[in-house]
Formats: sequence, C-alpha cells, structure tokens
Amino acid sequence: MRLVEVSDPADPRLADYRALTDVALRSRTEPELGLFIAEGALVIERAQRAGYALRSVLLSGKWLGSITVPDEVPVYVAPEELMRELTGFHVHRGALAAVHRRPLPPVEELLSRRRIAVLEDVNTHTNVGAIFRGAAALGIDAILLTPSCADPLYRRSVRVSMGAVFALPYARFADWPADLQLLDRAGFRVLALTPDGALGLDELRLDRETRAALLLGAEGPGLTAAARAHAEGVRIPMTAGMDSLNVAAAAAVAFWVLAH
Repeated sequence: MRLVEVSDPADPRLADYRALTDVALRSRTEPELGLFIAEGALVIERAQRAGYALRSVLLSGKWLGSITVPDEVPVYVAPEELMRELTGFHVHRGALAAVHRRPLPPVEELLSRRRIAVLEDVNTHTNVGAIFRGAAALGIDAILLTPSCADPLYRRSVRVSMGAVFALPYARFADWPADLQLLDRAGFRVLALTPDGALGLDELRLDRETRAALLLGAEGPGLTAAARAHAEGVRIPMTAGMDSLNVAAAAAVAFWVLAH
C-alpha cells in the first residue's frame, strides 16, 4: 500500500476531496473530471468489486487496514481535523476514495430487461440512492434516468444506496419525453406510480413474461403530464387519510409488487 502522510489541506494532491459539501460545485465538476467520491470502507470495497478503478484514497490513521487497494493507488493519511477542514464535514466513516467513472451504456442496451424503473427528474440525491438500494434488493433489473435526474454517483447517493449504484445497471435518456417511445418499441407495459392512479397495485396482474417499466417522479411535483399521459396510472392503496409516501418508500412497495 502506497501510504503518503499529508499535513496541509491546500496540498494539490488532495484537490479531489476539497469542498465535498458544495453540491452545485461537485455535481458539475465530478462528471467533468470523470470521477466520483466513495465514502466508507464498505462502499469503497463494493466499488472495487464492481470493477471501478480507484484514483486515490484519503483516510485517517485509525482506519489504516480497513480497506485493501492496489499498490499503485496512493493512500493519503491525514489527521481527522485536516480531513474535516478539507472536505467540509466530519468524515465519520474514516475513509474516502476518488474513483474513476465508467461510460454509461446506451438506454437501448438495457431494454432487454424484464423489470425496469424510470426516474423522471428525481433531483434529490438521497432519494436516488434509496431508490437504487430498494431496486437492487427487490428484483428490479435496471434503472433509466431522465436527463435532469440527480447523479447516482454523487457521494450522498452512493452512501445512501450502500453501494447498490454499483450493482444495478443504469443509463440516461438523451431526449425526454420523446424517448418514452423507446419503451413502447421494446414492448414494455408502462406504469406510472401516482396517487391518482386508476389501478391499485393490489389489483395489478403481470405474468412473468410481461416487461414492465415503472415511472417514478420527483417529490412534490410528481410525474409530468407527458409521462402520465403515456402510461397506465397505478397507485398504492392508503389508509388513515394519507395520500402519498416519500418517493423512495413508494418505489420500494411498487418494486416488491412488480417482482412478485
């Protein structure tokens, strides 16, 4: 392991880890640089197992030995105070890694799957991460994102997903809502999860051969009119006067139904 002790937060070798709490900055620069940040030993290990290459690792001394990395990858060892000053938050999981992104597959490559989720403009990173975690656990085969959907590889998404963003294939549409026609051409039954859906999920019947695509919208505005008009509306039956769930919780319920 190439251990490099660092003591200056202005060290240019640590540039990948600077200002991690600035969402606007990181959301712009990380994709441009072809990098993302993985947080915590478990997530870093899962990224490596999924075939992602590390550029560097930053950790505090007490976390030495918590991860295994290739010999050529520099491991910067820093005091916790320096890590907090550099990143903008207390790195309580003790380890960060700058990881090289991989090119996304074309949408068409994932349309042979049986069960997919389509995230329309879901722009909260924690929701994206939670949806990926639920999808991986509950039998969804792939996720498709609209152009303005939040980045699944942003640090918060990766952390909330517990690395599920590495396990589940995903792609991003280029032209939305025009690309809805790709789902039609691939023979999907397109379902829109919405509180005013005409069909309850408890009434939904899908045979094993039917391909199903579930559309999920952002918190608050929900799905756009174009998406709702293109799909069959389905809803989760509710009690106690409630009309909706957080999108990640609703997605988990619907994923279980689609998988079974």
